[in-house]
Amino acid sequence: MKTKKLIGFFFFLLLTGATISAFGQELQEKKESEEKFDASTFILEHIADSHEWHILTKENGDNVAIYLPVILYSKEKGLDVFSSKKLADGQEYLGYKLEEEGDLKDKIVSVNSEGIADEKNLPLDLSMTKAVMGMLFAAIIGLLLFISLARSYKKTGISHPKGIQSFLEPVILFVRDDIAIPNLGLHRYERYMPYLLTAFFFILINNLMGLIPVPPFGANVTGNIAVTFVLATFTFIITQFSGNKTYWKHIFAAPGVPFWLLPIMIPVEIIGLFSKPFALMIRLFANITAGHIIVLSLICLIFIFNSLSVAPVSIFFVIFMDFLELLVAFLQAYIFTLLSSLFIGMATPEHH
Repeated sequence: MKTKKLIGFFFFLLLTGATISAFGQELQEKKESEEKFDASTFILEHIADSHEWHILTKENGDNVAIYLPVILYSKEKGLDVFSSKKLADGQEYLGYKLEEEGDLKDKIVSVNSEGIADEKNLPLDLSMTKAVMGMLFAAIIGLLLFISLARSYKKTGISHPKGIQSFLEPVILFVRDDIAIPNLGLHRYERYMPYLLTAFFFILINNLMGLIPVPPFGANVTGNIAVTFVLATFTFIITQFSGNKTYWKHIFAAPGVPFWLLPIMIPVEIIGLFSKPFALMIRLFANITAGHIIVLSLICLIFIFNSLSVAPVSIFFVIFMDFLELLVAFLQAYIFTLLSSLFIGMATPEHH
């Protein structure tokens, strides 16, 4: 057991060193090509969504990257599918261009014969970006894990957990016994367990994948506000459709509140309906994004100060932050699932 732990820790240090080395090479190249290193631009480029998976930049300036499929639809041109390499480095292809500056930054726009972007006729972008690919791989990993778990139960039945069962079964029981049942009750929790387990493992897998800087991992999926918005919207819809008469009565009638206060309390309660999922969305987005920004900032310190004496301190804190991010990965999945079950439970109160 100790040997396995040592091997795992050694592998983690190698992975962290490789990450710092890769970032360091790119930072050094950027520093040589620019008089002043712009840390904010470098960090934002790495946490933002992209149409390519950038790996490194060669000495001659050529980029080594995994170019993802671009899928565009417009009324004038119809459906177009091609590699994002066609739009790399400001190139135009089929009348499209990847805007890299201004309000339309990182968006694909239509251009006229003079190469000017037409902001009024933006194509419908259905491209496979880093975030989309990250979610697809997370879904595949989740399916493989749970199909393997189902086959194991089908083969051995309810027995002492072995293999993948020994890891997944305690987590599933934790979600059921410590999250679902206390907030939803013994009579209603089974109805919502599929959603709660899906949300928990989807967030957890994406959080963990975001810590691995090797494609197809490394995408900042749960640090993308569009993703957290959709997750929070699912919780909001399930909560409202689960609401019983007592729940809606508390919103629009407010038992025990004087009649003259209702014009104030009803808008407050309605605002509360939307503020809860909004808080879910912002909490997950902010915590995951902040972790990535801190790690990248610590790496950038070496090149901001332009001194190798800063490197040992920077690397030490990067490793410390990586361990902390592992904790945050589990914690944010737990918090999102806990609050989702709490909001659903508040919408289905028992009438007393």
